[in-house]
Amino acid sequence: MMITSSAQQYIDLYRQCRTTICEHSGGVMNDVRDEAFGRFTKDGLPTQKVERYKYTDMQGLFAPDYGLNLNRLEIPVDPYRAFRCDVPNLSTSLYFVVNDGFYRGKRTGVTPTAPRLPEGVVVGSLKDLAPAEYYNRLAGAAGDSVTELNTMLAQDGLYVYVPRGVKVDRAIQVINILRSDVDLMVNRRVLIVLEEGAELKMLFCDHAADDRRFLATQVIEAYVGDNASLDLYCLEETHYKNVRVSNVYIEQQANSRVNHNVITLHNGTTRNRLDLTLKGEGAECQCYGCVVADKQQHVDNNTLIVHQAPHCTSNELYKYVLDDHASGAFAGKVLVEHGAQKTNSQMTNQNLMATREAHMNTQPMLEIYADDVKCAHGSTVGQLNDAALFYMQQRGISLQEAKTLLQNAFINEVVDKMKLEPLRDRLHHLVEKRFRGELNKCEGCKLCK
Repeated sequence: MMITSSAQQYIDLYRQCRTTICEHSGGVMNDVRDEAFGRFTKDGLPTQKVERYKYTDMQGLFAPDYGLNLNRLEIPVDPYRAFRCDVPNLSTSLYFVVNDGFYRGKRTGVTPTAPRLPEGVVVGSLKDLAPAEYYNRLAGAAGDSVTELNTMLAQDGLYVYVPRGVKVDRAIQVINILRSDVDLMVNRRVLIVLEEGAELKMLFCDHAADDRRFLATQVIEAYVGDNASLDLYCLEETHYKNVRVSNVYIEQQANSRVNHNVITLHNGTTRNRLDLTLKGEGAECQCYGCVVADKQQHVDNNTLIVHQAPHCTSNELYKYVLDDHASGAFAGKVLVEHGAQKTNSQMTNQNLMATREAHMNTQPMLEIYADDVKCAHGSTVGQLNDAALFYMQQRGISLQEAKTLLQNAFINEVVDKMKLEPLRDRLHHLVEKRFRGELNKCEGCKLCK
């Protein structure tokens, strides 16, 4: 593949700064950099001729010359003092990642009191704690060049480990804060390991604290052991100058359960990838997506669910509401491999266009190599129901209010499926405010520059 200038700048950067990158990271992360660099040098950034990237121009997104904090200079923000969460009764264990580094509270000279966690549970800096047994095993095998770029450049991130049989009752909330005085690229990694019978709820909230252009790449790897349970929520509340490219890789063992939720309420350009593999018999996953976009915003969700074992269940529901000139894409594929008998899979993508200028691409797919399965998929793209709008106006409801009520009812089908009740209740409020044009950022964040 021909290497374009968009990719060449990162190849040159790595060659020039490899020593600096490694000096400010950890051994396990450094061990896989050169291999990732070799693959990236060969493949470059994907073009829109690559099937899984056909709806988003990655070459254009990565072309600008963003700054990088390779020397790990301290960022002037103290989130523990600036952040206040007004999600009632959520009672999370709260952690922060500033740009792409785990926040330890060193700037003020005071280490915040660590949240109480069950014995054996680990939450901390990835560069210090990453186990070689798990780090980059899923991501490195994905054959994705954006993931390889992240592996080349990432210097830190978050590591979460839950030992066998331990149930973490209180959700772990991670606030990803983008903070810079200049345009900045950040490369963040997350590694989650749940041993047999472990249970964990995790909420990631992405926020931008400055009016700068940000390019954020993120790679999440999650290993879910036998009979383990992972609820993973990812909420984006950034701004129109932000580019977010997030790749999530999940591996499930026998009788495990995963509940994956991705919510985009404010953004610029967002590209989310989910690769989920059901490796053990009886595994189950529920995957939900909720997108509200307007102006020139773009949201692309791309999913691949692989059934490798029999008696597994997967269910996907992604809903979009697009207004103004917003554009969206959903490409989902369910792959049922040989021997994965008794698979039960359902994929649904439903989209509501609030204007004629909004644009949506949808591509649900099934690929099945087993003969005893129950699989279905479908998608719809439509506009607001004129009859319903007329009916509501006849009863004294204004046209704008009628549109808001219909949009809210449409998207809340996804919100209602979220099992973290305080978050679900709060999202109902945030989604309504978003449709009314009152929401500029998550009210849970009060960040001071």
